[in-house]
Amino acid sequence: MLELFLIRHAEAVSPSPGVADFDRTLSPHGEQDAVRMGRRLAELGLGVDCMISSPAHRARETARLVAAEVGFPAHNIRYIDAFYNASADVLLAEVQRTTPTCRHLALVGHNPGISWLRQMLTGDSLDMPAGAVTVIHFDVDDWQVVHSDTGWVAHYAYPAGLPDSGA
Repeated sequence: MLELFLIRHAEAVSPSPGVADFDRTLSPHGEQDAVRMGRRLAELGLGVDCMISSPAHRARETARLVAAEVGFPAHNIRYIDAFYNASADVLLAEVQRTTPTCRHLALVGHNPGISWLRQMLTGDSLDMPAGAVTVIHFDVDDWQVVHSDTGWVAHYAYPAGLPDSGA
């Protein structure tokens, strides 16, 4: 069985003049949410073998914060330029290129692509809010055979749906 983590970057600061969209950082609330989502995955005993992220600043921050909570070394996160505002097809192509030795793959990206990929793989049309994580299981042993409607949602969490940590 293969496990795919779809992670939408956490809440970013609002766009502002002179700051490119690519360079927007996480808001303080977004930083807390990314940590909380990573902790939730760790509490569920879910680990990551490989992590691929958009290189946009807010996605990189989200990836690093989640990785720290699940015990994945930040220096092993791969950043792929094509993940910035990627379509579901671009994301799926990278999933399918993943080596089968990576059993637990995490993708950190942006809407609408990350939500569209969830819909493509599971048939579930739920939109993923900022900071949301969907864990999809596939009853296969090779990422190359992952395609439309081959997975099912094993876990789904989003920051507003977690108990307040008091932070």
